[in-house]
Parts: sequence; C-alpha cells; structure tokens
Amino acid sequence: MRRSAGLLLFRRTANGIEVLLGHMGGPFFARRDAGAWSVPKGEYEPDEAAWAAARREFQEELGLAPPDGEAVPLGEVTQTNGKVVTVWAIESDLDVATVVPGTFTMEWPRGSGRTQEFPEIDRVEWLDVDRARAVIVKAQAAFLDRLAEHVG
Repeated sequence: MRRSAGLLLFRRTANGIEVLLGHMGGPFFARRDAGAWSVPKGEYEPDEAAWAAARREFQEELGLAPPDGEAVPLGEVTQTNGKVVTVWAIESDLDVATVVPGTFTMEWPRGSGRTQEFPEIDRVEWLDVDRARAVIVKAQAAFLDRLAEHVG
C-alpha cells in the first residue's frame, strides 16, 4: 500500500478560512483544474514516521521550511488510486511568491525515449474553502470538512 503525508496550511481572513493548495505539475494536469489540486504531500516508506514525512515533503514540494505552529491531525483518506493520505493542518500565512517547487523527471511524450523535467507543483494558491472543494482531489475534500470542524 502506498502512503503519503502532507501539511494543509490555513489562514483566517475577513472572508473566512483559506487553505493553501498546489496544482499538480506535469503534462497530465496541465489543462485540468478540477481534481488537479492537492494538499502539499508526498510518499514515504514504512520506516519513516508520517509526521516527519509530511514536514519533509512540504519542504521538497514547496522549497520552504514547514511552518511551526500547532499541528491539527486531520486523519487519513484513501484516494481512488488506493494511496492512503495522512494530513495535518497548521495555521500559518505563507507568501506564495516565495515558493520554489521541486521537480521530477519523466519520459515525455510517453514512448518517445526523451525525458523532461517538470515541477512537482506548477502553482500554489490560497483558496477559500468552497473554491478548494471544487478543485481538490476528490478524496482530499474530507480534509476540508475536518478542518472546518476544527476551526468552527
């Protein structure tokens, strides 16, 4: 079973709660919006603690140290691809202009024998909860509900 862990940053604004999501990079998601946004997260091995992985992946995906603050456990979800995702929420305000996303390499176009480098996340935005719910990976919407319960 593949497992991922991540950090969902949130902030309080005059218009309510906003969450920080990343649009998945690479050619598969380039023209997609709905279902192409995710909590910054990544896979980890069984011998690594999920919390440590969440912090490491935040740094790898966004190029920034994860913020300090109270970590609110939002539990797990299982995505349609079978991956189990564990997330914590942290209240923090991050300047998206400072993000320097990590990259990955893959053969593209598929079967061409050529490899190209793509950003793990091609953009990061603060979204209100309704907008986030419309674009986040379907299973991850549960994290938005759990966050809303926490912040009241």
